[in-house]
Amino acid sequence: MANRPLVAPSILAGNHAHLADSLSVAESTPGIEWIHLDIMDGHFVPNLSFGPQTVKDLRPGSNLFFDVHLMLDNPHLYIEAFIEAGAQNVTIHTEPDYPHLDTLAKIRQLGVGCGICINPGTPVEDLKPFLEHVDLVLLMTVQPGFGGQSFREDVLPKIETVARWREEQGYSWRIEVDGGVNLETGLRCKQAGADTFVAGTAFFKHSDKAAFTQTLQG
Repeated sequence: MANRPLVAPSILAGNHAHLADSLSVAESTPGIEWIHLDIMDGHFVPNLSFGPQTVKDLRPGSNLFFDVHLMLDNPHLYIEAFIEAGAQNVTIHTEPDYPHLDTLAKIRQLGVGCGICINPGTPVEDLKPFLEHVDLVLLMTVQPGFGGQSFREDVLPKIETVARWREEQGYSWRIEVDGGVNLETGLRCKQAGADTFVAGTAFFKHSDKAAFTQTLQG
């Protein structure tokens, strides 16, 4: 089942001294309904971003849907804090060792959407145990940790595979891509079956953000 395409600007690419301003830029762009918040712990990925308090402080000033991506070794220890802070979808990774299914169930129990994610080098089959338990499947199109990386071409067949599974099995979850997404790569992901496009640098540095959004969502 196909979903209406959405662009989800990644606030990680905004000005970290003025994140509220970056949030306002996204919110004022016609067609933008989601904002993507990357949470990094310096362990699972080699970088740090921000924690629940930042999400909580941003939440009152925005009507956007908060799509929170936990790139953490132990996401199950933090889901309640991020949901209390205002997350409306929480996505976790398959790669670390923790109770994945219990964590997804807890996210759902707390009343928000849940997603599962794999890195570019992880076999797409690793997603299979989770597909009936999620609202979103996120395929990283760069190795997570830093913005501005080049798009990984080898993820396109994985998008096609996941889109085929969704069609064959009648699922309705979103297929999200994150990493190196610009107009050219985003449209290729869309053709492969993705419907949710996390765009960081390409969005915030684009001179016509409304046109950027319309091109991917149209």
